[in-house]
Amino acid sequence: MPTVLLVRHGRTTANTSGVLAGWTPGVRLDEVGEKQAQALAGRMAPVPLAAVVSSPLERCQQTAQALVSVPGPKGAARPELMTDERLGECRYGDWTGRELKTLVRDPLWKVVQEHPSAAVFPGPEGESMRAMQLRAVDAVRDWDQRVAEEHGPDAVWVAVSHGDVIKAVLADALGAHLDAFQRIVVSPCSVSVVTYTPTRPFVGRTNDVGADLAALAPKPRRRRTRRAPTSDAVVGGSAA
Repeated sequence: MPTVLLVRHGRTTANTSGVLAGWTPGVRLDEVGEKQAQALAGRMAPVPLAAVVSSPLERCQQTAQALVSVPGPKGAARPELMTDERLGECRYGDWTGRELKTLVRDPLWKVVQEHPSAAVFPGPEGESMRAMQLRAVDAVRDWDQRVAEEHGPDAVWVAVSHGDVIKAVLADALGAHLDAFQRIVVSPCSVSVVTYTPTRPFVGRTNDVGADLAALAPKPRRRRTRRAPTSDAVVGGSAA
């Protein structure tokens, strides 16, 4: 099956100001985040990408645009950027836009940290963390199957998303309960690598922020050659 590179967006103004951005419109990469995205695009240049799929939120779209703007191996054009709302940030409801230093005093904060499978964010637009994980894993597996059908089992593709979303997908791939997902670290513009197979997922890397990505390029398949006949008999018959 194909390999998916789970990419978190670069650093944003919300990250530096300690605000829970959620689905707030207009949250974009700051200067550091833009440099992170460009650096990642350069690291990813040796890897052929069959697809690049992103959360619809601006910070992910910016990061994904940086990835598709740098040509692939031998100058190959990158695929058109696709968007999937299921890769969007968790819907934090009434928590959206609030400062983290205030939220840590809310009783729900401890639930999110220690028992996230029970966490449901307040307000009419609040989402449970279980629902967030389910839709994100469904999105990744759906796109993985599509890439396999269109580009073959050796294809590599990218999903650009958010910290909590990627942590939830990785927890699922590792066979860990959602309640353990806070143990996983996903830094801005990091790469985590998962290969889904018919029997189980394999997690190749997590939170990679600087290693060489060229090793992720598919290896050329060897051509099978026919062995030459070992006898003097005429092919298709016996010697006269």
